[in-house]
Amino acid sequence: MDVINISGTTPFTTKDGSTIREILSHRNSGIRNQSLAEATLGPGMVTEAHYHPNSEEIYYVLSGTGEVFVGDDVRRVEIGDGIAIPPETPHQIRNVGGKDLVFLCCCAPTYEHDDTIIVGSLFGPHG
Repeated sequence: MDVINISGTTPFTTKDGSTIREILSHRNSGIRNQSLAEATLGPGMVTEAHYHPNSEEIYYVLSGTGEVFVGDDVRRVEIGDGIAIPPETPHQIRNVGGKDLVFLCCCAPTYEHDDTIIVGSLFGPHG
């Protein structure tokens, strides 16, 4: 059994520009087919629009308020919201509140920089 506490993880910046702490993945546990990370976006921050050719992704908002663009749809999101992101679907999230937007990211298969393709902003020229 692997039990990883987030306080023992090292944050890193993903290809989309968000800062994450990988809680469980093949890099630190026996997990092989998915990954779980906590992402943080500061006030006014926005990720790079991107898609994953292989991974489906779930975001789950822990704190803050944001807007998420998935495919052709944009929605306001807040604490308790889960967002389903199918493979090959462009997506982008931005913090529209005054405090950090913190959310869990679950990827299957696991998150990899090589499975992240950056595209033009879905929110327009100013993010």
